[in-house]
Amino acid sequence: MSYTVGDVIAERTVHLTRESLVRYAGASGDFNPIHYRDDIAASVGLPGVLAHGMLTMGLASSAVVAALGDSANITEYGVRFTRPVVVDPENGADVSVLAKVGAVDETSARIDLTVKHADATVLVKAQLRVAL
Repeated sequence: MSYTVGDVIAERTVHLTRESLVRYAGASGDFNPIHYRDDIAASVGLPGVLAHGMLTMGLASSAVVAALGDSANITEYGVRFTRPVVVDPENGADVSVLAKVGAVDETSARIDLTVKHADATVLVKAQLRVAL
């Protein structure tokens, strides 16, 4: 695949539910109750039950992996968490991912990710590097 700065590599919206959080907790072993109990989340000052940060990070990278296929060789991935993804008990939460080529050199391409929930950016400096 050839990469040109500004090209959109992937665009995806993922709908999370409370069931999604329970499934992720089981898979990851992270059973912190802020991810499934409203009363605990409220008791520590959170606006509601939160999606796991690593789940949000994984959703962002999986959009790129799905778009690039099995040949993708991701050599680096990093993000900074800025806002939580609050998952409503009835309506869930949508997380949108937009992946664009940010830079290209002789050996790799940098993919910049814009990750949002409820019109707020939830990950910043979200970038991954793909070997060419």
